[in-house]
Amino acid sequence: MNDVIKFFALGGLDENGKNMYVLEINEDIFVFEAGLKYPDKTRPGIDFVIPNFEYLKHNRNRIKAYIITHGHDDQFGALPFIYQEVPAPIYGSEATIMMLEKFTKEVGSKATYTTTTVLPSSRMTIADRKFIFFQTTHNAMLSFGVAVDTSQGYVVYTGDFIVEYNASNRYKLDLNSLAKIAEKDVLCLLAESTGAEKTGYTSPGHRLTPKISQVVRDAKGRIFISIYEQSAYSVEELVAIAIQNKRKLIFYDKVTSSYFETFEEHKLPLIDPRFIVANDDMLRVRDQDVIVVMLGNGQELFEKILKLGTKKNDDKRFVLKPSDTFIIACPPPVVLEVLATEALDSLYFSEANIVNISTTNVGNMHAQEEDLRMMLSLLKPKYYIPVKGFYRHQIANAKIALNSGLNFSHQNILLLDTGVPVIFKDRTAKIMYSEVDRIVNGDLMVDGTGIGDTNRGVLEDRQKLSDDGIIILGVGYSPLLKTIIAGPDVQMRGFVYLRDSELLLKNIIKILVESVEKGLEKPKIRPDEIAEDVSKNIERYIFRETRRRPMIIPLIHEL
Repeated sequence: MNDVIKFFALGGLDENGKNMYVLEINEDIFVFEAGLKYPDKTRPGIDFVIPNFEYLKHNRNRIKAYIITHGHDDQFGALPFIYQEVPAPIYGSEATIMMLEKFTKEVGSKATYTTTTVLPSSRMTIADRKFIFFQTTHNAMLSFGVAVDTSQGYVVYTGDFIVEYNASNRYKLDLNSLAKIAEKDVLCLLAESTGAEKTGYTSPGHRLTPKISQVVRDAKGRIFISIYEQSAYSVEELVAIAIQNKRKLIFYDKVTSSYFETFEEHKLPLIDPRFIVANDDMLRVRDQDVIVVMLGNGQELFEKILKLGTKKNDDKRFVLKPSDTFIIACPPPVVLEVLATEALDSLYFSEANIVNISTTNVGNMHAQEEDLRMMLSLLKPKYYIPVKGFYRHQIANAKIALNSGLNFSHQNILLLDTGVPVIFKDRTAKIMYSEVDRIVNGDLMVDGTGIGDTNRGVLEDRQKLSDDGIIILGVGYSPLLKTIIAGPDVQMRGFVYLRDSELLLKNIIKILVESVEKGLEKPKIRPDEIAEDVSKNIERYIFRETRRRPMIIPLIHEL
């Protein structure tokens, strides 16, 4: 039987995060990644953004597996929110499943998973189909890519990778497995695009060690360092440097200590316990003998730094001194640059030595031009689909293939939009551009425990509250006397005015009273109509005087 293959993305194209790629072979569905992304400032109060998984709900009985290539939340972060509606076996390495379960507890999800542990380089049969997993080098431990065997040739998905030969067994690119895959025809290669704009190889520019080794050697007092907890590669680099310089680690908080404990419990230890100093013993150790490690994710981590810099941190045993050195080894994403700048600035007030490792100093562990060129040269796929990254990254990735000398052209480099499927029949690809064929896609907002579509009304209200504040107006009236008998009362929050504040408040109260009294004069009193008139009249006045539009909530009550 000739397999009919369909591929499309539900997330991860022309965006950073929210990766979800769907491979259909005949009637079977295999989902590569189920990630989230973090909201920008236009979505106040939203915790996470996940892919619209309506298509998966409608086809839940056909889903045979979730394949999660590594332990980052942009790969697995949607699972706690979608799994109960769309369950299927999850395949991932031990480290990946460990991080998924840890994240699931942290977000308060009650999802219980069916998981299968995959060795990063191994072969497995899923739904009577051969899967070949090959280990990759990434900053998540035990990451892998995958090749799926079909009658038309392999469909290969790289996951996140770089070419590096000297890493430990936890972080290595398995070229032997890739070479064996290349012995058979590769129909299609799906390769990440995030680093495609950068020339050369990613390695060794991604390594933290050359950037901080001298700093650690020269430091006379304590060393503080902040690292993303999802960068296990960097954490292990730090551990090696600490041991080399005869320093021991102190964990800044429970989040940091539980991170190390989790790896220890899963027999993937990051450090020998002999090189750990308990927080209760920190005052018994010389400053020049310790490194204080601060881990976290995104906003949480920069908020910790900010609190430490402003001396608002909970554990008062941690106070920065002029003899301390603070290394910021967590380059911020674009959505957190404002907070990161504020956090960095706060540290300078301590007069400690501040070392900021920015994205210009250390690269992300994503495939750059030569890494991608190597993968293309090795596998020589018939079709090439750049995935994961903004559109400019996908274009850069496509140009690498176009200029590789491997007979690529616009006919076999496929640049897809989210929800646009490509179908392979008899080793020939056809992109299905019509609206009829387009798969339902988009963003779902996770707000606490609630999940839903983007509700512009709710988000606009939150933005208005954030920008212009709120005014609450209260009045009680007697329907018999047709007069106000309680109030008026005006409460303002987040609405700041500098000039003529007393006059502004007096006029707001005047408009409120006049609007209510006018409504009470009517034969039939309608509180809703009165509230609407109050809101319109006061909004018009405030905008004329201040050019601002606060949220106005009139409370008109019959007493």
